[in-house]
Amino acid sequence: MPHDDPGPQHTDRDAIGDDPGAWQAPPALSHGAGVGRVLHLDAFAGIAGDMLVAALLDLGVPTAAITGALDLLPVHGYELALAHRTDHGVVATRFLVEVTDPQPHRCHRDIRAMLESSALPPGVRDRALATFAVLARAEGRVHRMDPAEVHFHEVGAVDAIVDVVAACAGLDWLGARINAGPLPMSRGFVRAAHGVLPLPAPAVLEILAGVPTVGAAVLGEMVTPTGASLVRANATTFEPWPAMAPVVTGFGAGTRRWPDRPNLLRVVLGDPTTASENPIARESATHHELRCNLDDLSAELVAVLTERLLREGALDAWTAPIGMKKGRPGVMVTALVRAADRERLAGVMLAESGSLGVRWSPAERIERPRETFTVATTYGPVPVKVAQGDGLPPQAHPELEACRMVAAQHGVPVRLVVAAALGAWWTSRT
Repeated sequence: MPHDDPGPQHTDRDAIGDDPGAWQAPPALSHGAGVGRVLHLDAFAGIAGDMLVAALLDLGVPTAAITGALDLLPVHGYELALAHRTDHGVVATRFLVEVTDPQPHRCHRDIRAMLESSALPPGVRDRALATFAVLARAEGRVHRMDPAEVHFHEVGAVDAIVDVVAACAGLDWLGARINAGPLPMSRGFVRAAHGVLPLPAPAVLEILAGVPTVGAAVLGEMVTPTGASLVRANATTFEPWPAMAPVVTGFGAGTRRWPDRPNLLRVVLGDPTTASENPIARESATHHELRCNLDDLSAELVAVLTERLLREGALDAWTAPIGMKKGRPGVMVTALVRAADRERLAGVMLAESGSLGVRWSPAERIERPRETFTVATTYGPVPVKVAQGDGLPPQAHPELEACRMVAAQHGVPVRLVVAAALGAWWTSRT
Protein backbone atom coordinates (compact mmCIF):
# COMPACT_ATOMS: atom_id res chain seq x y z
CA MET A 1 0.00 0.00 0.00
CA PRO A 2 1.43 3.43 -0.84
CA HIS A 3 2.31 5.56 2.13
CA ASP A 4 1.92 9.27 2.62
CA ASP A 5 4.67 11.54 3.81
CA PRO A 6 5.21 10.48 7.46
CA GLY A 7 5.53 14.08 8.62
CA PRO A 8 3.12 15.63 11.11
CA GLN A 9 -0.50 16.13 10.13
CA HIS A 10 -1.51 19.75 9.62
CA THR A 11 -4.98 20.69 10.73
CA ASP A 12 -4.49 24.42 11.41
CA ARG A 13 -7.08 24.54 14.19
CA ASP A 14 -7.03 28.38 14.23
CA ALA A 15 -8.20 28.49 10.60
CA ILE A 16 -10.99 26.05 11.42
CA GLY A 17 -12.92 28.72 13.25
CA ASP A 18 -11.39 29.47 16.65
CA ASP A 19 -10.41 32.91 15.36
CA PRO A 20 -13.45 35.13 16.08
CA GLY A 21 -12.40 37.47 13.26
CA ALA A 22 -12.64 34.73 10.63
CA TRP A 23 -15.27 32.03 10.12
CA GLN A 24 -18.14 32.15 12.59
CA ALA A 25 -19.59 28.81 13.66
CA PRO A 26 -23.40 28.54 13.77
CA PRO A 27 -25.18 27.15 16.86
CA ALA A 28 -23.97 23.58 17.23
CA LEU A 29 -26.31 20.67 16.63
CA SER A 30 -26.10 17.88 19.19
CA HIS A 31 -24.98 14.38 18.27
CA GLY A 32 -27.98 12.58 16.76
CA ALA A 33 -29.91 15.81 16.16
CA GLY A 34 -31.14 14.39 12.86
CA VAL A 35 -32.45 11.07 14.15
CA GLY A 36 -36.08 10.75 13.02
CA ARG A 37 -35.65 13.73 10.72
CA VAL A 38 -34.96 14.29 7.02
CA LEU A 39 -31.81 15.93 5.65
CA HIS A 40 -32.60 17.29 2.19
CA LEU A 41 -29.72 17.93 -0.22
CA ASP A 42 -30.92 20.76 -2.44
CA ALA A 43 -28.22 20.66 -5.14
CA PHE A 44 -29.61 23.35 -7.45
CA ALA A 45 -26.03 24.28 -8.42
CA GLY A 46 -24.53 20.81 -8.22
CA ILE A 47 -22.54 19.08 -5.53
CA ALA A 48 -18.90 18.38 -4.70
CA GLY A 49 -17.37 16.84 -1.61
CA ASP A 50 -16.11 20.13 -0.21
CA MET A 51 -19.51 21.79 -0.77
CA LEU A 52 -21.27 19.07 1.24
CA VAL A 53 -18.80 19.34 4.13
CA ALA A 54 -19.15 23.12 4.13
CA ALA A 55 -22.95 22.94 4.09
CA LEU A 56 -23.01 20.49 7.01
CA LEU A 57 -20.73 22.76 9.05
CA ASP A 58 -22.91 25.76 8.14
CA LEU A 59 -25.94 23.74 9.27
CA GLY A 60 -24.43 23.29 12.72
CA VAL A 61 -22.34 20.09 12.69
CA PRO A 62 -19.49 20.88 15.13
CA THR A 63 -16.03 21.29 13.62
CA ALA A 64 -14.73 18.81 16.22
CA ALA A 65 -16.93 16.09 14.69
CA ILE A 66 -15.10 16.65 11.39
CA THR A 67 -11.54 17.17 12.60
CA GLY A 68 -11.86 14.38 15.15
CA ALA A 69 -12.62 11.88 12.39
CA LEU A 70 -9.85 13.18 10.14
CA ASP A 71 -7.31 12.86 12.95
CA LEU A 72 -7.96 9.10 12.97
CA LEU A 73 -6.71 8.69 9.40
CA PRO A 74 -3.07 7.91 8.50
CA VAL A 75 -3.10 10.78 6.01
CA HIS A 76 -0.76 13.73 6.27
CA GLY A 77 0.49 16.73 4.39
CA TYR A 78 -2.54 19.01 4.28
CA GLU A 79 -4.08 21.99 6.05
CA LEU A 80 -7.73 22.83 6.61
CA ALA A 81 -9.44 26.19 6.69
CA LEU A 82 -12.99 27.52 6.83
CA ALA A 83 -14.12 30.79 5.35
CA HIS A 84 -17.26 32.67 4.37
CA ARG A 85 -18.24 33.41 0.78
CA THR A 86 -21.07 35.68 -0.33
CA ASP A 87 -22.77 34.59 -3.55
CA HIS A 88 -25.77 36.53 -4.84
CA GLY A 89 -26.20 37.97 -1.35
CA VAL A 90 -26.21 34.61 0.46
CA VAL A 91 -23.40 34.12 2.98
CA ALA A 92 -22.20 30.53 2.88
CA THR A 93 -19.37 28.45 4.32
CA ARG A 94 -16.35 27.25 2.36
CA PHE A 95 -14.34 24.16 3.34
CA LEU A 96 -10.76 24.45 2.09
CA VAL A 97 -8.16 21.68 1.90
CA GLU A 98 -4.66 22.81 1.00
CA VAL A 99 -2.22 20.03 0.13
CA THR A 100 1.19 20.98 1.54
CA ASP A 101 3.24 17.86 0.75
CA PRO A 102 3.46 15.50 -2.25
CA GLN A 103 0.87 12.74 -2.21
CA PRO A 104 0.90 9.27 -3.82
CA HIS A 105 -1.73 8.06 -6.27
CA ARG A 106 -3.91 5.56 -4.44
CA CYS A 107 -6.06 2.76 -5.84
CA HIS A 108 -9.34 1.64 -4.34
CA ARG A 109 -7.68 -1.35 -2.68
CA ASP A 110 -5.34 1.02 -0.78
CA ILE A 111 -8.12 3.36 0.34
CA ARG A 112 -10.35 0.48 1.41
CA ALA A 113 -7.53 -1.04 3.48
CA MET A 114 -6.83 2.37 5.05
CA LEU A 115 -10.44 2.87 6.07
CA GLU A 116 -10.98 -0.71 7.28
CA SER A 117 -7.90 -0.56 9.53
CA SER A 118 -8.68 2.90 10.89
CA ALA A 119 -10.23 3.71 14.26
CA LEU A 120 -13.08 5.65 12.66
CA PRO A 121 -16.51 5.16 14.26
CA PRO A 122 -18.30 2.30 12.46
CA GLY A 123 -20.95 4.59 10.98
CA VAL A 124 -18.37 6.96 9.51
CA ARG A 125 -16.18 4.12 8.25
CA ASP A 126 -19.08 2.28 6.59
CA ARG A 127 -20.34 5.42 4.85
CA ALA A 128 -16.85 6.21 3.56
CA LEU A 129 -16.31 2.64 2.38
CA ALA A 130 -19.66 2.67 0.58
CA THR A 131 -18.84 6.02 -1.06
CA PHE A 132 -15.49 4.87 -2.41
CA ALA A 133 -16.99 1.53 -3.48
CA VAL A 134 -19.59 3.38 -5.58
CA LEU A 135 -16.84 5.46 -7.14
CA ALA A 136 -14.57 2.47 -7.79
CA ARG A 137 -17.30 0.50 -9.55
CA ALA A 138 -18.09 3.47 -11.78
CA GLU A 139 -14.45 4.14 -12.66
CA GLY A 140 -13.94 0.42 -13.25
CA ARG A 141 -16.76 0.37 -15.80
CA VAL A 142 -15.48 3.46 -17.57
CA HIS A 143 -11.90 2.15 -17.80
CA ARG A 144 -12.86 -1.56 -18.17
CA MET A 145 -10.80 -2.74 -15.23
CA ASP A 146 -11.11 -4.35 -11.81
CA PRO A 147 -12.58 -1.76 -9.40
CA ALA A 148 -10.04 -2.75 -6.73
CA GLU A 149 -7.20 -1.72 -9.05
CA VAL A 150 -8.67 1.60 -10.14
CA HIS A 151 -6.26 4.47 -9.55
CA PHE A 152 -8.42 7.40 -8.62
CA HIS A 153 -5.83 10.07 -9.52
CA GLU A 154 -7.66 13.31 -8.67
CA VAL A 155 -10.18 11.68 -6.33
CA GLY A 156 -7.54 9.45 -4.77
CA ALA A 157 -5.58 12.48 -3.65
CA VAL A 158 -5.60 13.52 -0.04
CA ASP A 159 -8.10 16.34 -0.55
CA ALA A 160 -10.76 13.94 -1.86
CA ILE A 161 -10.12 11.45 0.97
CA VAL A 162 -10.53 14.33 3.42
CA ASP A 163 -13.73 15.49 1.70
CA VAL A 164 -15.31 12.02 1.74
CA VAL A 165 -14.43 11.17 5.34
CA ALA A 166 -15.37 14.66 6.57
CA ALA A 167 -18.74 14.53 4.80
CA CYS A 168 -19.44 11.03 6.14
CA ALA A 169 -18.50 12.17 9.64
CA GLY A 170 -20.97 15.06 9.39
CA LEU A 171 -23.77 12.86 8.06
CA ASP A 172 -23.15 10.24 10.71
CA TRP A 173 -23.14 12.93 13.43
CA LEU A 174 -26.65 13.97 12.42
CA GLY A 175 -28.09 10.49 11.84
CA ALA A 176 -30.88 11.83 9.60
CA ARG A 177 -32.54 10.10 6.68
CA ILE A 178 -31.06 11.67 3.56
CA ASN A 179 -33.11 12.81 0.58
CA ALA A 180 -31.52 14.28 -2.55
CA GLY A 181 -33.23 16.47 -5.11
CA PRO A 182 -32.54 16.13 -8.85
CA LEU A 183 -28.89 16.81 -9.71
CA PRO A 184 -28.16 19.35 -12.48
CA MET A 185 -26.31 18.00 -15.49
CA SER A 186 -24.17 20.71 -17.13
CA ARG A 187 -22.28 20.63 -20.42
CA GLY A 188 -18.75 21.33 -21.60
CA PHE A 189 -15.45 19.62 -20.90
CA VAL A 190 -13.15 19.05 -17.95
CA ARG A 191 -9.45 18.21 -17.93
CA ALA A 192 -8.64 15.07 -15.93
CA ALA A 193 -5.69 12.72 -15.46
CA HIS A 194 -6.74 10.71 -18.54
CA GLY A 195 -7.23 13.77 -20.74
CA VAL A 196 -10.17 15.97 -21.64
CA LEU A 197 -13.56 14.47 -20.70
CA PRO A 198 -17.08 15.54 -21.70
CA LEU A 199 -19.47 16.76 -19.05
CA PRO A 200 -21.22 15.20 -17.29
CA ALA A 201 -18.10 13.13 -16.66
CA PRO A 202 -18.48 9.46 -17.71
CA ALA A 203 -17.98 8.24 -14.13
CA VAL A 204 -20.67 10.64 -12.87
CA LEU A 205 -23.23 9.17 -15.27
CA GLU A 206 -22.29 5.65 -14.17
CA ILE A 207 -22.68 6.62 -10.52
CA LEU A 208 -26.04 8.32 -11.04
CA ALA A 209 -27.70 5.49 -12.97
CA GLY A 210 -31.30 5.54 -11.77
CA VAL A 211 -30.93 8.82 -9.86
CA PRO A 212 -33.12 11.78 -10.97
CA THR A 213 -31.25 14.50 -12.88
CA VAL A 214 -32.17 17.72 -14.68
CA GLY A 215 -30.48 19.64 -17.49
CA ALA A 216 -28.61 22.86 -16.72
CA ALA A 217 -27.65 25.50 -19.29
CA VAL A 218 -24.21 25.90 -17.74
CA LEU A 219 -20.75 25.25 -19.15
CA GLY A 220 -18.58 23.73 -16.45
CA GLU A 221 -18.55 20.89 -13.94
CA MET A 222 -21.45 21.11 -11.49
CA VAL A 223 -21.49 17.53 -10.15
CA THR A 224 -18.12 15.95 -9.40
CA PRO A 225 -17.53 12.19 -9.12
CA THR A 226 -16.91 12.61 -5.38
CA GLY A 227 -20.11 14.57 -4.91
CA ALA A 228 -22.14 12.10 -6.98
CA SER A 229 -20.73 9.16 -4.99
CA LEU A 230 -21.61 10.78 -1.67
CA VAL A 231 -25.19 11.23 -2.88
CA ARG A 232 -25.53 7.71 -4.28
CA ALA A 233 -23.98 6.03 -1.22
CA ASN A 234 -25.92 7.96 1.43
CA ALA A 235 -29.26 9.17 0.04
CA THR A 236 -32.14 6.73 0.41
CA THR A 237 -34.83 8.79 -1.38
CA PHE A 238 -34.71 11.17 -4.34
CA GLU A 239 -37.55 13.69 -4.28
CA PRO A 240 -37.48 17.33 -5.46
CA TRP A 241 -38.64 18.29 -1.97
CA PRO A 242 -39.62 15.86 0.80
CA ALA A 243 -42.71 16.32 2.97
CA MET A 244 -41.17 18.02 5.98
CA ALA A 245 -41.26 21.06 8.24
CA PRO A 246 -37.83 22.77 7.92
CA VAL A 247 -35.87 23.19 11.16
CA VAL A 248 -32.45 24.53 10.17
CA THR A 249 -30.65 25.30 6.90
CA GLY A 250 -26.98 25.39 5.86
CA PHE A 251 -25.21 26.63 2.72
CA GLY A 252 -21.92 25.31 1.35
CA ALA A 253 -20.11 27.34 -1.31
CA GLY A 254 -18.25 26.02 -4.32
CA THR A 255 -15.22 27.49 -6.03
CA ARG A 256 -16.58 28.65 -9.37
CA ARG A 257 -19.17 31.30 -10.20
CA TRP A 258 -22.16 30.47 -12.38
CA PRO A 259 -23.88 33.09 -14.56
CA ASP A 260 -27.46 32.04 -13.78
CA ARG A 261 -27.42 30.89 -10.14
CA PRO A 262 -25.40 31.02 -6.91
CA ASN A 263 -22.82 28.24 -6.71
CA LEU A 264 -24.18 26.91 -3.43
CA LEU A 265 -25.35 23.61 -1.99
CA ARG A 266 -28.29 24.00 0.40
CA VAL A 267 -28.94 21.36 3.06
CA VAL A 268 -32.17 21.48 5.04
CA LEU A 269 -32.85 19.49 8.20
CA GLY A 270 -36.56 19.04 8.83
CA ASP A 271 -39.20 17.09 10.66
CA PRO A 272 -41.08 14.74 8.32
CA THR A 273 -44.79 15.37 7.86
CA THR A 274 -47.45 12.90 6.77
CA ALA A 275 -49.68 13.38 3.78
CA SER A 276 -52.66 14.03 6.06
CA GLU A 277 -50.72 16.91 7.66
CA ASN A 278 -49.53 18.27 4.32
CA PRO A 279 -52.13 18.51 1.51
CA ILE A 280 -49.44 19.61 -0.95
CA ALA A 281 -47.46 16.45 -0.22
CA ARG A 282 -50.64 14.42 -0.72
CA GLU A 283 -50.92 15.67 -4.29
CA SER A 284 -47.20 15.35 -5.05
CA ALA A 285 -46.65 11.88 -3.56
CA THR A 286 -44.39 9.72 -5.70
CA HIS A 287 -46.23 6.46 -4.90
CA HIS A 288 -49.76 5.33 -4.02
CA GLU A 289 -51.44 2.24 -2.62
CA LEU A 290 -54.52 1.04 -4.50
CA ARG A 291 -57.04 -1.13 -2.60
CA CYS A 292 -60.30 -2.90 -3.24
CA ASN A 293 -62.38 -5.32 -1.13
CA LEU A 294 -63.76 -8.40 -2.88
CA ASP A 295 -66.21 -11.06 -1.71
CA ASP A 296 -67.42 -12.53 -5.00
CA LEU A 297 -64.23 -13.34 -6.90
CA SER A 298 -62.74 -16.84 -6.89
CA ALA A 299 -59.23 -17.45 -5.61
CA GLU A 300 -58.08 -18.25 -9.15
CA LEU A 301 -59.31 -14.89 -10.48
CA VAL A 302 -57.82 -13.01 -7.52
CA ALA A 303 -54.46 -14.53 -8.52
CA VAL A 304 -55.06 -13.40 -12.12
CA LEU A 305 -55.69 -9.85 -10.85
CA THR A 306 -52.48 -9.63 -8.81
CA GLU A 307 -50.43 -11.16 -11.62
CA ARG A 308 -51.76 -8.66 -14.15
CA LEU A 309 -51.13 -5.71 -11.80
CA LEU A 310 -47.49 -6.78 -11.47
CA ARG A 311 -47.15 -7.43 -15.18
CA GLU A 312 -48.50 -3.97 -16.05
CA GLY A 313 -46.16 -2.04 -13.76
CA ALA A 314 -47.22 -2.31 -10.12
CA LEU A 315 -44.18 -2.36 -7.84
CA ASP A 316 -45.87 -4.89 -5.56
CA ALA A 317 -49.30 -6.52 -5.16
CA TRP A 318 -50.66 -8.63 -2.32
CA THR A 319 -53.83 -9.96 -0.73
CA ALA A 320 -55.15 -10.21 2.82
CA PRO A 321 -58.23 -12.01 4.19
CA ILE A 322 -60.92 -9.71 5.62
CA GLY A 323 -64.41 -9.96 7.08
CA MET A 324 -67.06 -8.03 5.13
CA LYS A 325 -70.68 -7.00 5.67
CA LYS A 326 -73.19 -9.64 6.72
CA GLY A 327 -70.31 -11.77 8.00
CA ARG A 328 -69.13 -12.73 4.52
CA PRO A 329 -65.40 -13.61 4.18
CA GLY A 330 -63.54 -11.61 1.60
CA VAL A 331 -60.13 -10.53 0.40
CA MET A 332 -58.52 -7.11 0.14
CA VAL A 333 -56.23 -6.65 -2.87
CA THR A 334 -53.54 -3.97 -2.51
CA ALA A 335 -51.03 -2.71 -5.06
CA LEU A 336 -48.11 -0.31 -4.62
CA VAL A 337 -47.84 1.84 -7.75
CA ARG A 338 -46.00 4.90 -9.00
CA ALA A 339 -48.05 8.09 -8.91
CA ALA A 340 -47.97 8.33 -12.71
CA ASP A 341 -49.52 4.83 -12.97
CA ARG A 342 -52.28 5.38 -10.42
CA GLU A 343 -55.32 5.87 -12.70
CA ARG A 344 -54.18 3.32 -15.29
CA LEU A 345 -53.63 0.54 -12.75
CA ALA A 346 -56.78 1.47 -10.87
CA GLY A 347 -58.55 0.78 -14.18
CA VAL A 348 -56.85 -2.62 -14.37
CA MET A 349 -58.03 -3.40 -10.84
CA LEU A 350 -61.61 -2.43 -11.70
CA ALA A 351 -61.61 -4.37 -14.96
CA GLU A 352 -60.21 -7.64 -13.58
CA SER A 353 -62.06 -7.63 -10.24
CA GLY A 354 -65.48 -6.34 -11.22
CA SER A 355 -65.35 -4.11 -8.13
CA LEU A 356 -67.42 -0.93 -8.15
CA GLY A 357 -64.63 1.19 -6.71
CA VAL A 358 -60.92 1.42 -5.89
CA ARG A 359 -59.43 3.43 -3.02
CA TRP A 360 -55.97 4.99 -3.05
CA SER A 361 -53.73 6.78 -0.59
CA PRO A 362 -50.25 8.33 -0.88
CA ALA A 363 -47.34 6.20 0.25
CA GLU A 364 -43.76 7.08 1.21
CA ARG A 365 -41.07 4.69 0.05
CA ILE A 366 -37.39 4.34 0.90
CA GLU A 367 -35.42 2.39 -1.66
CA ARG A 368 -31.94 0.96 -1.35
CA PRO A 369 -29.68 1.56 -4.37
CA ARG A 370 -29.47 -1.65 -6.35
CA GLU A 371 -27.59 -3.14 -9.25
CA THR A 372 -27.71 -6.41 -11.16
CA PHE A 373 -24.56 -8.48 -11.65
CA THR A 374 -24.17 -11.66 -13.69
CA VAL A 375 -22.10 -14.31 -11.89
CA ALA A 376 -20.60 -17.51 -13.27
CA THR A 377 -21.72 -20.73 -11.57
CA THR A 378 -21.17 -24.41 -12.32
CA TYR A 379 -24.63 -24.37 -13.92
CA GLY A 380 -23.96 -21.30 -16.08
CA PRO A 381 -24.37 -17.53 -15.74
CA VAL A 382 -27.02 -16.27 -13.29
CA PRO A 383 -28.09 -12.62 -12.72
CA VAL A 384 -27.99 -11.47 -9.09
CA LYS A 385 -29.74 -8.33 -7.85
CA VAL A 386 -27.65 -6.60 -5.18
CA ALA A 387 -28.64 -3.80 -2.79
CA GLN A 388 -25.56 -1.95 -1.56
CA GLY A 389 -23.75 1.37 -1.58
CA ASP A 390 -25.82 3.10 1.13
CA GLY A 391 -23.78 2.28 4.22
CA LEU A 392 -25.90 -0.78 5.09
CA PRO A 393 -24.72 -4.38 4.73
CA PRO A 394 -25.12 -5.62 1.13
CA GLN A 395 -28.07 -7.88 0.31
CA ALA A 396 -27.97 -10.22 -2.70
CA HIS A 397 -30.89 -12.03 -4.38
CA PRO A 398 -30.44 -14.26 -7.43
CA GLU A 399 -33.19 -13.69 -10.03
CA LEU A 400 -35.60 -16.54 -9.32
CA GLU A 401 -36.94 -16.93 -12.86
CA ALA A 402 -33.41 -17.20 -14.23
CA CYS A 403 -32.59 -19.78 -11.55
CA ARG A 404 -35.66 -21.79 -12.52
CA MET A 405 -34.60 -21.86 -16.16
CA VAL A 406 -31.03 -22.85 -15.33
CA ALA A 407 -32.23 -25.55 -12.92
CA ALA A 408 -34.56 -26.98 -15.57
CA GLN A 409 -31.75 -27.07 -18.13
CA HIS A 410 -29.49 -29.05 -15.78
CA GLY A 411 -32.14 -31.14 -14.03
CA VAL A 412 -31.26 -29.92 -10.54
CA PRO A 413 -33.33 -28.34 -7.74
CA VAL A 414 -33.74 -24.58 -7.96
CA ARG A 415 -32.32 -24.18 -4.45
CA LEU A 416 -28.93 -25.50 -5.64
CA VAL A 417 -28.74 -22.89 -8.39
CA VAL A 418 -29.74 -20.14 -5.92
CA ALA A 419 -27.05 -21.27 -3.47
CA ALA A 420 -24.43 -21.45 -6.23
CA ALA A 421 -25.26 -17.94 -7.43
CA LEU A 422 -25.12 -16.49 -3.92
CA GLY A 423 -21.81 -18.22 -3.25
CA ALA A 424 -20.34 -16.94 -6.51
CA TRP A 425 -21.37 -13.36 -5.78
CA TRP A 426 -20.02 -13.32 -2.23
CA THR A 427 -16.77 -14.93 -3.41
CA SER A 428 -16.37 -12.22 -6.07
CA ARG A 429 -16.32 -9.53 -3.34
CA THR A 430 -13.19 -10.89 -1.65
